[in-house]
Amino acid sequence: MDHPLSRVMVPCYDIDSASRRHFWTRLKSGLGTNMPAVWSLHSQLKNDTIDIGDLPLSRVLVIKDANYPWLLLVPRREGAIEIIDLDEVEQAQLMTEVSRVARAVKEVTKCDKLNVAALGNVVPQLHVHVIARRTSDAAWPRPVWGVVPPLAHDAEEVQNFIGALRRKIWLS
Repeated sequence: MDHPLSRVMVPCYDIDSASRRHFWTRLKSGLGTNMPAVWSLHSQLKNDTIDIGDLPLSRVLVIKDANYPWLLLVPRREGAIEIIDLDEVEQAQLMTEVSRVARAVKEVTKCDKLNVAALGNVVPQLHVHVIARRTSDAAWPRPVWGVVPPLAHDAEEVQNFIGALRRKIWLS
């Protein structure tokens, strides 16, 4: 006797190669199984940041540069390079988390402007920058990259900043 599922008809959809690659990447990473997806933070991000905690989708990090209050959100999804590599629910969750973190940064820093960007030209792992800007900062009004060398954080000041952020975005 045939297996009952051997006669099930499955519709075949014409999907592009990027969608097919995304599907197989997610399937291989454990989606739809009891195995957790394997995820790790890119080594460059690990070296350049301080981990302050996890939201439901994203790891929240502070960039090691006291010139600017600068956070990153990195979705914990293996193989995600672009926002479109996340499914629609994850994309909405990412935007919710970016908004939550951006509000916290704005409240804590009282900045003049927020820069929010997902570039990934140097580090391919999907990450979103949330940068508090002041009209008096060294790079204003240009982007912050490469304008001045990174400035080491004062240990006490960065811990106070992280504590204030955690309270605002419910990480503690």
